[in-house]
Amino acid sequence: MAEAEGKVFEYESPDRIRTDFLETFEFDSPDQYIKTETRELIAACPFSGLPDVGRLIIEYYPEGGKCIEFKSLKYYVVSFRNVGLFQEGVTKRIYTDLKKTLATNRLKVTTIYNTRGGFDTTCVEGSL
Repeated sequence: MAEAEGKVFEYESPDRIRTDFLETFEFDSPDQYIKTETRELIAACPFSGLPDVGRLIIEYYPEGGKCIEFKSLKYYVVSFRNVGLFQEGVTKRIYTDLKKTLATNRLKVTTIYNTRGGFDTTCVEGSL
């Protein structure tokens, strides 16, 4: 919860992120590079309660024999909408959840946030 001039902005805790939405399908091509992205990443800043909007880029090799199913990924990403996490924390959380789900070590998650307070922010977790 954040407060500004006597007004309270409420947001949810990170335990509300819906990792149970993430689904995979079998795919045996460990050397195939896969990149997917969306400009619809939104989370709440835990300091101000205001939305942080950004672009999410997921890059991976399905060395664990799994690919992420897109509709499940969309629902998972939408579950961040009212969660209070700093931008860096959002990036790390997505990386951690996808690494576990995809069972791959070749994963990179990049978030590029819209300008906020005159600052542009890009966060990167993992490597290919």
